[in-house]
Amino acid sequence: MAALPEWMCPPREEGWFAEDLDHLPEAPRHTELIDGALVFRMSPRRSWHGRLVTALTTELMEQAPKGVEVEREMTIRLDHRNRPEPDLLVTTAPYDPDRTWFAPDEVRLVVEVVSPESADRDRSVKLRKYAEAGIPHYWCVEDENGEPVVHVYELDRPTGAYVAAEIFRGELKRPVPFPIELDLTALTP
Repeated sequence: MAALPEWMCPPREEGWFAEDLDHLPEAPRHTELIDGALVFRMSPRRSWHGRLVTALTTELMEQAPKGVEVEREMTIRLDHRNRPEPDLLVTTAPYDPDRTWFAPDEVRLVVEVVSPESADRDRSVKLRKYAEAGIPHYWCVEDENGEPVVHVYELDRPTGAYVAAEIFRGELKRPVPFPIELDLTALTP
């Protein structure tokens, strides 16, 4: 067995911290930090996933009101040991070309498109962590026979947990975080 490259060794006994991700040029492009551990997206992405994320990003950008930005594959610094990278997010932070992460209070919606490699993290780990960080809206998009199905969650402030708001097939209409109407069947070929 080959030795791990030097850069893969945590810089301290406690593991990795959120700010360490900005100083790992050797790490794969889509590296996340979950509970102080580096998570690498190593499996190839399916075309369905890529096209869906691109189409969803474009649709949300077109519908977003002034002062709302849509970002793709940018990390959120939830705390000093967690910096996940959702497929896309909606933020009130102004565009900054040098930005490498967002704070939870800047994020209004997180969207994760489930893939076989990320299914457990998207459905449970990130669902809990985004809620604990106070992000008001979370969408988990599943592949149902080639069609996107969007599981929508809203933050219940008194409990600090997400509650299922609705499951959308075919068409999605939501008044929050801004008025959104999507023809889900048109998002993939």
